[in-house]
Amino acid sequence: MDDEPVAREGLSDFVGKVDFLELVGTCASALEATEFVNKGMVDLIFLDINMPYLSGMDFLESLENPPLTIFTTAYPEYALDGYRLQVVNYLMKPIPFKRFFQAATNALQTFILRNPAENSSGQQDYMYIRQGDSFKKIHWQDILYIESMQNYAKLHFKDDKKVIHQTLSSLEESLPPDQFFRIHKSFLINISRIDSIMGGRVFIEGNELPLSRHRKDELLNQVVYKNLISK
Repeated sequence: MDDEPVAREGLSDFVGKVDFLELVGTCASALEATEFVNKGMVDLIFLDINMPYLSGMDFLESLENPPLTIFTTAYPEYALDGYRLQVVNYLMKPIPFKRFFQAATNALQTFILRNPAENSSGQQDYMYIRQGDSFKKIHWQDILYIESMQNYAKLHFKDDKKVIHQTLSSLEESLPPDQFFRIHKSFLINISRIDSIMGGRVFIEGNELPLSRHRKDELLNQVVYKNLISK
């Protein structure tokens, strides 16, 4: 969505080059875009900030359930507002295709994590994470635990670690609750990979992780006691 025809044509051309994107419409103003959004026709919008009548920022704030959004603008001072509104990415004009593709793949990763049921047939036991300009398929059961790094998360595997641009809270919402448990504000664990629990610590593959006091009883009740064979 952009009030400049050349900018709209450029983005439309970029969308046509990415096989996982489908263009459903272009709009010259936020008012024109309202119909698309309200009908649930869009999963992702490329939104210019400076537009007539209603700015892109005001438009996004007016939406009750906004789609994934990538800001496109010539003004870097709006970057903090983008983080406040939890946009997927922030593209500075003129936009090179490489940056466009990176932002689009980041949006796809976010969409997959937020909508696991729409991306599965039967029981899905995997997800894709973005690594540079490519996607890597990982199986949930291979994750030992996930560590929060503010707006990033570090996925720990037996012999590897992967950092992705995703919050721990969004991962917790996307991963199966019967397999993953939040033991601490900074740690989400795969309960099938627990080796032992001792005091305020959980041990997984030689890693000692903190167990919050208010989460300990729930972990014991939901995971340990129901599988305890000797009391």
